[in-house]
Amino acid sequence: MIPSAPKVSEVITVLSGGVGAARLLRALSGEIEPREISAIVNVGDDLVMHGLTICPDLDTISYTLAGLNNDQLGWGLAGETWRVMDELAGLGGAAWFRLGDRDLATHLYRSQRLSEGATKTDVTRELCEHWGVEITLLPVTNDEIATVFDTEIGVLSFQEYFVRHHHGVVVKGVSVHGVTECSPTHEVISALEKSTRIVIAPSNPLISIDPILQVPGVSEILRERRDDVIAVSPIVNGAALKGPADRLLIELGHEATCEGVAAFYQGIIGTFVIDEVDARHAANIESRGIKVRVTTTIMAEPENARRLARAVLA
Repeated sequence: MIPSAPKVSEVITVLSGGVGAARLLRALSGEIEPREISAIVNVGDDLVMHGLTICPDLDTISYTLAGLNNDQLGWGLAGETWRVMDELAGLGGAAWFRLGDRDLATHLYRSQRLSEGATKTDVTRELCEHWGVEITLLPVTNDEIATVFDTEIGVLSFQEYFVRHHHGVVVKGVSVHGVTECSPTHEVISALEKSTRIVIAPSNPLISIDPILQVPGVSEILRERRDDVIAVSPIVNGAALKGPADRLLIELGHEATCEGVAAFYQGIIGTFVIDEVDARHAANIESRGIKVRVTTTIMAEPENARRLARAVLA
């Protein structure tokens, strides 16, 4: 049992995808004051479905931090019912992207507020206040961007690739439409500039983190602050704990190892956290001019999540 410790005085910003980021943020909030943490969240997988604006990464993180997430599914809300989707399927509608009845309320509210002139940043703040989430969640941009996959069966949107085809088709390329024309929010730039430490969560580097890095101005700040940037590897012993990160790395010409992820982040990170089973890779990563910390990176157990959070903050 790891004893509790006084909370550290830090202001940190975490570049975040979905589940892995949510777990790390939850662990970090046990070590430092949640109000001192900002999470810059990927919106490249956002979509409009049934006329509703859906933000999967923002919702996964906010539901998890609020203690409302569905652990069995790994997404959505606990205690869900599916009457609307079942009825829609019966009518012959597009029901492959499943939205629970409770989850629909989130998307209805967001879509209503956006139609009234609110931004994604505004709506995210309102939802977090409603659920009592103290960590500040910031969509990286209020503009529309979309991660798109060039695959063996043609061009697919993020959710078509990830959900409809269960990320089971070969990917030849990934692009983020609209990213060169978009702007990071003022809140995002302020968080990056004012934080004492910038953390890259153990999210998929290619489709969760890279869409954030491609937003103009973001990677430039990380390069300037490289010594303050620490990333956590999402690859453990050559495999992703969840999702297709390992397969995508190979398909797009990278190594599916912690070394491959370190190479992808080279130039923007000063420190890299890897799992104990990958300790043999530490010397090669350090030869790139990146400091290495070795600890458990698997957060299934609370004590291990706490240990990782402390390694990140060390």
